Amino acid sequence: MILLGVDPHKSTHTATAVEPESNLPVGSVRIEASLTDYRRLLTWAKRWPQRKWAVENANGLGRHLAQWLIARGESVVDIPAAATSRVRELSRGGRRKNDRIDAAAAATVAYLQGDGRDVESEDHTTALALLDDTLPEYRLSTSHPDREAIVDRMCEPGALTAGRV
Repeated sequence: MILLGVDPHKSTHTATAVEPESNLPVGSVRIEASLTDYRRLLTWAKRWPQRKWAVENANGLGRHLAQWLIARGESVVDIPAAATSRVRELSRGGRRKNDRIDAAAAATVAYLQGDGRDVESEDHTTALALLDDTLPEYRLSTSHPDREAIVDRMCEPGALTAGRV
């Protein structure tokens, strides 16, 4: 299994793939915090069929990406920022910091310290908000003539995962 550590920022995210047994990075990518680049990130990650995502601050700056990954069936753990800071200091002998190091530290924390917490899919309002971001054609103003019918279809049990919307 490969651990994919992610250091999220407001406008960019950096992911580093780490081989857990050796604790060595095997690849890294930096993306814009956009849906187009989320897709590029997932394509990059698919080279490792056995993978787990370790997203630093998955309830803060990493929330959108973490929920987007979960919606696509990926396994995601939340890594506290304080934990990556500890690992960075201990493993590098100082406070050197860059996004690749932080992303690798998130993966290391997930594997070695077990400080990560599994991230669960949030409620339907989060799913609808992510859908709204993903499918611009479903961005509905309150005056849209078909708004009620479309929202009703989206709220049907299993509608989003079955592709009935």
